[in-house]
Amino acid sequence: MYEDEDVKEAIRRLPENLYNGRVFRIKRALDLNLKHQILPKEQWTKYEEENFYLEPYLKEVIRERKEREEWAKK
Repeated sequence: MYEDEDVKEAIRRLPENLYNGRVFRIKRALDLNLKHQILPKEQWTKYEEENFYLEPYLKEVIRERKEREEWAKK
C-alpha cells in the first residue's frame, strides 16, 4: 500500500469506527492472500456502494499542508 505523509495523517484523523473498518478490511485481504483465496462474490463491494471514507480527511490534510507551505514562503 502506498502511504505518504498526507495519507498517514488522514488515517490518523479517521474516527475510530472508520479506522477499525479499514484495519478489518486490510487484515481480511492479507488473510485471503495468504490462503490463496478470493473474497466470496457476495461480499464484494459494488461500485455504487463504494465509500471513499478517506477522501474528505485527505483533502483537508492536503489543504492544510499547502496553506502551511504558503505561509512559509512569506
